[in-house]
Amino acid sequence: MSLTSKWEYLKAIYTRYRQAPKAIRQQILDEFCSICGYHRKYAIRLLGGPPPEKPKERRRTRDVTYGPHVIAILSAIWEAAGYPWSVRLKALLPLWLPWATKRFHLPPKLQQQLLKMSPRTMDYRLQAKKRLLKKKIYGRTKPGTLLKHHISIKTDHWDVTTPGFTEADLVSHSGNSAEGEFIHSLNQTDIHTTWVETRAVMGKGQAGVLHAMEEMRQALPFELLGMDSDNGSEFINYHLKAYCDQRKIHFTRSRPYKKDDNAHIEQKNWTHVRKLLGYVRYDSQEALSAMNDLYRNELRLYQNLYQPSVKLVRKVRVGSKLKRVYDTPQTPFQRVCACPQADPDKIAQFKTLLESLDPFSLSQTIDQKLDRIYRVANHRRSPKPSSTQPKNQKTNPSLSRIEKETLQALSETFGIAVYVKTPKTKHPNS
Repeated sequence: MSLTSKWEYLKAIYTRYRQAPKAIRQQILDEFCSICGYHRKYAIRLLGGPPPEKPKERRRTRDVTYGPHVIAILSAIWEAAGYPWSVRLKALLPLWLPWATKRFHLPPKLQQQLLKMSPRTMDYRLQAKKRLLKKKIYGRTKPGTLLKHHISIKTDHWDVTTPGFTEADLVSHSGNSAEGEFIHSLNQTDIHTTWVETRAVMGKGQAGVLHAMEEMRQALPFELLGMDSDNGSEFINYHLKAYCDQRKIHFTRSRPYKKDDNAHIEQKNWTHVRKLLGYVRYDSQEALSAMNDLYRNELRLYQNLYQPSVKLVRKVRVGSKLKRVYDTPQTPFQRVCACPQADPDKIAQFKTLLESLDPFSLSQTIDQKLDRIYRVANHRRSPKPSSTQPKNQKTNPSLSRIEKETLQALSETFGIAVYVKTPKTKHPNS
């Protein structure tokens, strides 16, 4: 409803409202608020105030500063320069202008107008040209924002009975500074069997992530059929999309800013990565090699062969409480063995390892490698211990260095003091 229409309606009911009894006024007021969308108090001020005056229409008229000849020259320079961004176009005009003057015989006045034009004005005046040349600029290469429309969003719950459908995510090891290149842990978990594969990559480059994805695909004891990820550029790119299309992998993504859509991998990010490596910063090739050595060998075997997990079967509502029913705890390898789609050769190899490996020795080796990884961390950019420590706070000697570093990081991040309960010991003098 336009402003003029609202004024005409107010003028029509103004006199009737002032002369009507109280009960009729309420009906007129309700109707006025409903039609015009006004707040009730504002509508009362209009109907109870002075007679309405016709609103004055303000029209802003301004002469065109840059004529069609200037825009034609600007468009020619923009097209010859390869359609640069307006800020870049503004910067390259002084370099291109001497050559444009010779080619188009520009007078000094027109040269001054080109140099005076702001980047925002260039965007506005070249807007129609951009729409016409959009297909010519991109050709068959689609912009990154359009790629999302070719990757379907998965919002329903996972209900798969075969292995191969996975969720993937990156875990950052940046410490308290996101500057420069640092290591990420690429985590992938299978929905049906809970099998987990992890690799460390330097940065979030598409090539590095794709190489790690191929390595994990070959390490899986079953065929990779589907992958679900978040909307990060490390996953939503043409390299990974073409990779999935060539190998007939069903590629889906979650809704933006909805971490619950990737609940399975978010849980593994904590239990399989963050809980072990903490919140310190790793940004060296030595740390990258040490982390991949752990991920490819002991940690992978320890978690998939010797760590049972439970899966949620159903939820039952009992009055106001929600009861969760889980299945029998099984290791990921046990679930893989029960699947006919598993690779028999890899299953035989894992069974041989299962008979020969000692989980206690694996655990000790993992702790030793974690200590080595922690020693090569970049502690200058990692969370530092708080200088102000409560007097009664005690340190638990049973905690590892990484667990202590994690507690300190949580304390600094959320601004709270994290206390660790220690066993009570009897004082010798008591």
